[in-house]
Amino acid sequence: MIVKLGFLLILVMTLAVKAQLKSGFYSTSCPTAESIVRSTVVSYFNKDPTIAPALLRLHFHDCFVQGCDGSILIAGFSAERNALTNLGLRGFEVIDNAKSQIEAICPGIVSCADILALAARDAVDLSDGPSWSVPTGRRDGRISLSSQASNLPSPLEPVSVHRQKFAAKGLDDHDLVTLLGAHTIGQTDCRFFSYRLYNFTTTGNADPTINQAFLAQLKVLCPKNGDGLRRVALDKDSPAKFDVSFFKNVRDGNGILESDQRLWEDSATKRVVQNYGGNFRGLLGLRFDFEFPKAMIKLSSVDVKTGVDGEIRKVCSKFN
Repeated sequence: MIVKLGFLLILVMTLAVKAQLKSGFYSTSCPTAESIVRSTVVSYFNKDPTIAPALLRLHFHDCFVQGCDGSILIAGFSAERNALTNLGLRGFEVIDNAKSQIEAICPGIVSCADILALAARDAVDLSDGPSWSVPTGRRDGRISLSSQASNLPSPLEPVSVHRQKFAAKGLDDHDLVTLLGAHTIGQTDCRFFSYRLYNFTTTGNADPTINQAFLAQLKVLCPKNGDGLRRVALDKDSPAKFDVSFFKNVRDGNGILESDQRLWEDSATKRVVQNYGGNFRGLLGLRFDFEFPKAMIKLSSVDVKTGVDGEIRKVCSKFN
């Protein structure tokens, strides 16, 4: 707890974020907003801890398309959430619930984009990860189109493509690896990586970078021609705990998604993985606990709408 508070103080004092965003933006206009979001996330988390990685992913997908403006929350056939790359996203009901509670006491004040950013932070904290002060003041976007979600990173893409996509958002290699460290919690479907087990690059063989003992385990979990929707933890060692186990898995050839394992083959991203995964370099996990909040604040400040841009939605799934 003392360590977390120390990180929090350092982050508050030293981080430069987008000028229009600030910590405690609602401290006078809606002072209970952040506590309502927190209690709502806690209530869902206590029933289902897997809601934590779902909320984190929801925020990431929101920020990567048109900035962190709540566009992912809009419902509708052509809306962003229905893009192929967004299939499987969940946690919308958590945001809707928190929003309805806040609207009851502070109508038209707190944006859905901010609620999602706060919920993502709370999700990490509840999973034994770090906490941080989230700069708020975002406004909600008025556009949500599935056709604009094509720039989301795909697990099938090489590091070079991910690097370009992150750079377009002002994020560097260090941010890329740090944010992918969120895969320390969460799951994926067999269908997204089974090709690595049975028919890698159409050779009929497995991806040679997979640890052989782990390959055998994965084949049991995802048999050939089996259920492609079966869920598998992205971190084989501590799937419900936000820690550095993910980086150690990548180092040891135990990454699930091809894009995660490829971090070990690129010299620049490999150095970051080594820094987080090594007991000495990683300071027993403290380095990642310090760097992840910084990367999240950087991500959640990308292309935000503030001031008079956008709107404050009354219902998160609908434009005003």
